[in-house]
Amino acid sequence: MKQFGFGQAVRRSEDPRLLTGSGRYVDDLSLPRQGWGVFARSPEAHALIRDIDTTAALAAPGVIGVVTGRDMEADGIGPIPCKAQLRNRDGSSMTLTRRSALAVDRVRHVGDPVAFVVAESLDQARDAVELIEVSYESLPAVTDPSSALTDEAPRLWDDVPGNLAFDWEYGDRNATEAAFARAAHVVGLDLLHNRVVANPMEGRCCLADYDTATERLILHVSCQGVHDIRDMLAADIFHLPPSGVHVLCGDVGGGFGMKIFMYPEYVAALYAARRYGRPVKWTAERWEGFISDDHGRDRTDRVELALDADAKILALRSEGVANLGAYLSNFGPFIPTFAGVRVAPGLYTLEALHVRVRGAYTNTQPVDAYRGAGRPEAAYAIERLVDAAARRLGLSPAEIRRRNFIPPDALPYRTVTGLEYDSGDFARNVDDALALAGWATFPDRRREAETRGRLRGIGLATYVEVCGGIGSESPLVRIGRDGRATISVGTQSNGQGHETAFAQLMADHLGLAPDAVTVVQGDTQRVATGDGTGGSRSIPVGGAAVADAAIKVQEKARARAADLMEAATADVEFRDGRFTIAGTDRSMTLSQVAAAAEAEIAFEETGFFKPSAGTFPNGAHVCEVEIDPETGAVEIAGYTVVDDVGRVLNPAMLAGQVHGGVAQGIGQALLEHTVFDPQTGQLLSGSFMDYAIPHACSLPFIAFKANEIPCRTNPLGVKGAGEAGAIGAPPAVVNALVDALAPFGVQHIDMPALPEKIWRLCRAARRTTVA
Repeated sequence: MKQFGFGQAVRRSEDPRLLTGSGRYVDDLSLPRQGWGVFARSPEAHALIRDIDTTAALAAPGVIGVVTGRDMEADGIGPIPCKAQLRNRDGSSMTLTRRSALAVDRVRHVGDPVAFVVAESLDQARDAVELIEVSYESLPAVTDPSSALTDEAPRLWDDVPGNLAFDWEYGDRNATEAAFARAAHVVGLDLLHNRVVANPMEGRCCLADYDTATERLILHVSCQGVHDIRDMLAADIFHLPPSGVHVLCGDVGGGFGMKIFMYPEYVAALYAARRYGRPVKWTAERWEGFISDDHGRDRTDRVELALDADAKILALRSEGVANLGAYLSNFGPFIPTFAGVRVAPGLYTLEALHVRVRGAYTNTQPVDAYRGAGRPEAAYAIERLVDAAARRLGLSPAEIRRRNFIPPDALPYRTVTGLEYDSGDFARNVDDALALAGWATFPDRRREAETRGRLRGIGLATYVEVCGGIGSESPLVRIGRDGRATISVGTQSNGQGHETAFAQLMADHLGLAPDAVTVVQGDTQRVATGDGTGGSRSIPVGGAAVADAAIKVQEKARARAADLMEAATADVEFRDGRFTIAGTDRSMTLSQVAAAAEAEIAFEETGFFKPSAGTFPNGAHVCEVEIDPETGAVEIAGYTVVDDVGRVLNPAMLAGQVHGGVAQGIGQALLEHTVFDPQTGQLLSGSFMDYAIPHACSLPFIAFKANEIPCRTNPLGVKGAGEAGAIGAPPAVVNALVDALAPFGVQHIDMPALPEKIWRLCRAARRTTVA
């Protein structure tokens, strides 16, 4: 228990398998008589489909069949559902649209699938798809969400006036306006949350099959939760009972939110497998992922902060436009609204808040959750505003935050959005981050950089997110007579190390070594229920449920051990992995107790946990940058994170999660730039030749410290860590850039802060100075 249990930096048991090429991903699977699928995708961003001629493709060598949207429509295949429906601010329902797996009458973004070819080999399918002739009637396109809401914009849906999906608001408008009316200072910014492409290491893929004997659809898919996928396929799309669909998922090479959703490719592959009586495999090419995966972020906001004469924050107001893409993804409307607004106050004692968001349909890929899912946008807004207020009022970034933080003795604290922060010490996180980053000696480093003609800047940002409050988990824990444990759990590892984490909980409660624990996940036949992985819920929810099952096993095993040692149950205690009669040296391990069982399964218990409240990871980031004004190139000279994620299950895995999140946040702040041609709607950054992601050489060593303040609303005391780095990094980086560029009069720079953008700012400032 001391070696492998809670708080130990146990090495991930998955790594030897994954790092030596022994992982089992969907593309590694093949089935007898398997066909290969390739999609015909629209080259147009917006066009009417006048005709689809598949004659030549059907006659091509090796072709098994070609599926069109008309085929699926005729067979009653339902549309991909939107599960997050909102009310407009006038009380009316938001505007819903129909998303067919294959476009029928109109395409609405480049890459929209219009047909699906299945052939005996991948090359034959690729050749045949080139023979499909689609007659398009081009229509004007719009890719910018604000432009899409104007009267002049082309309409994507005939029954959606002004391309408006929803007009939503939250908070108390009157109280907010009253606070602004009496404010001594008002600070405002126009913010762009740039669109990002998830680009996981493993692209999307699926292998579809149909069991004629049971009339069951079978889907192997790289995803973040098999049960939600099954339920949408069964209830919404194929109109079957849940038992009519079997979904499986093996190893997953990254998801970041993007693999939670239902996609057209999965529906088309299953339909084709049933129609042709053959397994059908589809694997996305990298270019295909760029134009078919759901994207993240993409919104603009006008945000304002009201402060009194002592720099105390009174209120926050925000008005924004969110790009939803051409179709509503499963949870698309939730992300720019409820997902972020709940933590919009950050860690501060606001009196009032009002947020308005309009959702726009555009000729782009759908937008949904990406690491952080709405919370990065909220943190970016409040942290950029607080920094701007500090500059306006002549305060240090740390001082203005300390004046406004919720103090520890006020916790639990109910925010103006109704959330109750249960625990934390926000000023301590900042103090520790400043000390670790060497904030006090930064002026020396700035002066030294100036001697080399460089601009040096330092930025501070804090964050809080709400997570660990979604759904429930009911894992099954079995202990075999051989002393080995099997955990069947409904979360889904995407590379986070779930097998190791859950094994550590078994070590903590049952004294089992990691190699004695097997984790079963990603199979709707073997795992009864589950809400998957997202919102940093796997350990706060899944882990708490696994611990619950382990405790139940421990109690039953304690009673069995008492019988075997001829003692009263009350006299037997469990400590250091052994059941011991109190006051004696007589003891048994769980394995010894299990070995005495008559059945193969010695113990079997189902755990359960449904959170009554969310958890609130929080922390502070410090970023130090150096800019070459002659080229605009940015070097991150130092990066520091201090996080409070509650009790830490595995320090090594926590650090890995933080590092990965920070890398993605830095990518959004400095590099990742999704660009569409505003006239044609073509994606101009559709490959790694045009879309930059962080490399190891562009990232610094990340100094990291955890302040463990146990969560009061979670039985394990954990808060969640998967998204934290991606939330705190963008404002920290941009605050540092603004600090470096302040001598040039720069007060804000939009993400991504590309070298050319920085160079132009520097050059414009020099011209102004000369003039």
